[in-house]
Amino acid sequence: MHVPASREIAPHLELVPQSASTNAELVARASREQLPHFSVLATTHQTAGRGRLGRVWTAPEGTTIAVSVYFAGGPDAPAFPTRMAWLPLAAGLAMTRTVRSLLPSRPVSLKWPNDVQVEGLKVSGILGEIVPTGGAVLGAGLNLTMSREQLPVPTATSLTLEGADPGDLVDRALSAYLGELFAVWSAFEESGFDPEAGLRASVTAVCGTIGRDVRVELPDGSTSFGVAESIDGEGRLVVDDGSVRRAVAAGDVTHLRYG
Repeated sequence: MHVPASREIAPHLELVPQSASTNAELVARASREQLPHFSVLATTHQTAGRGRLGRVWTAPEGTTIAVSVYFAGGPDAPAFPTRMAWLPLAAGLAMTRTVRSLLPSRPVSLKWPNDVQVEGLKVSGILGEIVPTGGAVLGAGLNLTMSREQLPVPTATSLTLEGADPGDLVDRALSAYLGELFAVWSAFEESGFDPEAGLRASVTAVCGTIGRDVRVELPDGSTSFGVAESIDGEGRLVVDDGSVRRAVAAGDVTHLRYG
């Protein structure tokens, strides 16, 4: 794995043979030392990865890539709440564009807030974490060459199962993702972290959740049903249940199918 193009985008890129969790390791590093903005840690063998809601995320060695990126700045920095709300969605936009570039003939979309799907099957997941001493780490996992027998659940897929060329796939996927993420985030920074300057519209355009009937399992344990209408200026999913429109900041969303 040489990824020269990736190093041009992210000079502070470290590729390791194995990591329990690239997110946990990068958060720990950023907590004890001053890391450069957009420092990257990646591996194709993550042994104790974490997903949303504390779920375990593991895969056979060499079949996926886990990549975590450090974003400098802390709670006292300007627009910190806005940045944090949009960070996973910006990464979701970048990963959706990446997967589309690798699967140009397949339907690829973002499932709010942090899954990338190919025709409804999950190929990538994203998890953001705040660094206690300032800044944040954004982790993404992408299924590269997993066979159908290796998939953790029937609702998952991999790039090669969907027809991607396996040649240099790690290099191509990592370079594409880091390039897209850097471009999306740089534009957001240059706008003064204003989602109305283009980020909200771009995320909405790739979000397959909009217009769908959904079930939302909320952090308090309650469940809401309705139509996902839009993403608001704070990155929240606006759901209309027929009587009340609710802006959901966090929750587990399921796309419903009838018939």
